[in-house]
Amino acid sequence: MSKLTVVGSINADLIVHAERHPQPGETLLGSGGEILAGGKGANQAVAAAQLGAHVAFVGAVGSDPYAEPAMHYMRTSGIDLSAVEQVDTNTGLAVITVSADGENTIVISPGANAQVDSDFVAARASTIADADIVLLQGEIPASGFQAAVEHSNGRVVVNLAPVVQVDRESLLQANPLLANEHEAGLILEQLGLPSDGTPHELAHRLIEAGFRSVVLTLGARGAYVATPEGGTDIPTPRVTTIDTTGAGDAFAGALCSRLLQGDSLIDAASFAARVGAFATTGNGAQPSYPTTSSRLPEVDNA
Repeated sequence: MSKLTVVGSINADLIVHAERHPQPGETLLGSGGEILAGGKGANQAVAAAQLGAHVAFVGAVGSDPYAEPAMHYMRTSGIDLSAVEQVDTNTGLAVITVSADGENTIVISPGANAQVDSDFVAARASTIADADIVLLQGEIPASGFQAAVEHSNGRVVVNLAPVVQVDRESLLQANPLLANEHEAGLILEQLGLPSDGTPHELAHRLIEAGFRSVVLTLGARGAYVATPEGGTDIPTPRVTTIDTTGAGDAFAGALCSRLLQGDSLIDAASFAARVGAFATTGNGAQPSYPTTSSRLPEVDNA
């Protein structure tokens, strides 16, 4: 059975809802305060597992009360957690503010995720080496990111979010590089290239930089797939958005789940766009993700 290994972060998400995002120095009244499972790595792993993928995870969680809610969906979705270590520190924490229009702002305290460095990853190299796809993000140390690429024998998919400084050659192994428009510009800056232009221009500039394929996620505008042979616009369903938290991670996990099944990148991205749209119709990240029995929204081709 084809396998996806995610090397990444596990967070507890503290979510507060407000009518709008505060200005600097401003205090607003909000509601909520739920503690939900999050972390870009965990989100993407859960999204893929709930869609039927065989998923293993390499990462760290703390020994505090946040560890249990952070791991909830990782456990219930059947992910292989044998390479997850509970360490003597705080669990990663994301403080998320969601405005009335569903947009969010996020501040992250890495906690245990900061321990997923090169030595940590190397000690779990077998979980990476036997994977058909290795999925990485930017919420672990750069040395852990590089070690994961070096130990991979399969396809590497990178969602460098947040955009942190990583080894250039390791980053260029991404196939695809998955980013939103803002992240694409920051990655181009990291590579010493111009970061202005349309999404199509950014995607093809990344291809020219040496990536074999690029998928830009564009929110309600869908996505764009670029390869050296050309580009394809990927439409997204129209839905009533409640909370965009984790929608990009749902897209990433869904994309990898379909690549594992042998889909083309365009077909996988088309499916992922529907999953990402579905995720915006519920609250939080992992609690909003579909399963194999969920009815996904369709693209209106009218």
